[in-house]
Amino acid sequence: MTQTLNVSTKQLTVYAPASMGNVGVGFDLLGAALAPIDGSLLGDRVMISAAEKGIDYSQTGQWAHKLPLECKENIVYQCAEFFLDKLHRQDGVTVCLEKNLPVGSGLGSSASSVVAALYALNEHFGQPFDQQALLGLMGEFEGKISGSVHYDNVAPCYLGGMQLMLNARDKVCAAIPSFDNWYWVVAYPGISLSTAKMRELLPQQYDKSVAIDFGRYLSAFVHASYQQDAALAIEMLKDVLAEPYRACAIPGYTAARTALTELGMLTTGISGSGPTLFSVTDDLATAEQAKDWLLQHYISEQGGFAHVCKLDELGTRCV
Repeated sequence: MTQTLNVSTKQLTVYAPASMGNVGVGFDLLGAALAPIDGSLLGDRVMISAAEKGIDYSQTGQWAHKLPLECKENIVYQCAEFFLDKLHRQDGVTVCLEKNLPVGSGLGSSASSVVAALYALNEHFGQPFDQQALLGLMGEFEGKISGSVHYDNVAPCYLGGMQLMLNARDKVCAAIPSFDNWYWVVAYPGISLSTAKMRELLPQQYDKSVAIDFGRYLSAFVHASYQQDAALAIEMLKDVLAEPYRACAIPGYTAARTALTELGMLTTGISGSGPTLFSVTDDLATAEQAKDWLLQHYISEQGGFAHVCKLDELGTRCV
């Protein structure tokens, strides 16, 4: 196997975009990748090159100080360790993580790191894993951070666009049509929330009526997406499983949702498990007004931000 791999001799830089898990209506089953309309890159980057032996790991970026100081505790180091072991490589790699997404933000931070790292390793070693196999590895590694395997961040981060989780025998997910004229305003207030703790806020069991509503809203949203019926899609973009239990745990969220509605935004929800929120409109001027309001009233800590985005249709790529 070692002889058949075409190892890259030059440094590769891979970018993996931020993502929204759940997208409100699709708890654990829907995700979307984000691209700020100003052209900036909202996501982590991984730089990789050849080394004689072992793993030379380093980390940089705005949020690197939130990561473990011991390199072997970092999931990107563990990704590299896995690849070298899986491929029985005696040589090594130099890997640098540029951590640009805040940890515990609801923007798929750990997924971005894992996807960028595994994509970079796969490219470096001549693509030994096909798309579905690589996606499976990404879900497995991201699950080490969140506590269980969920693809609603990993899949859109890797593949781009909006992805519906299938968990079929031979296919993890499938892309569904999005609305090209929608603007997704996302705002991270600057605080971190543990995904595991936010999951603990959810009930162990739901009433049958809630389960029926969840299925109805999600299936109707997918139907509206294929029909390109924007009005129906907005009407169905409701979260009955998580938001009722998480909203009060996110400082300022309820007030922001009310204010954004008054500004003319069509719907607002929680990105992943929060504290980032997303709000949707089909009017750029309204999106910019919403961004300005959020910067003034929702951002509470240094490092918080707001962006007007479209969906990132490209997904993870070399840059």
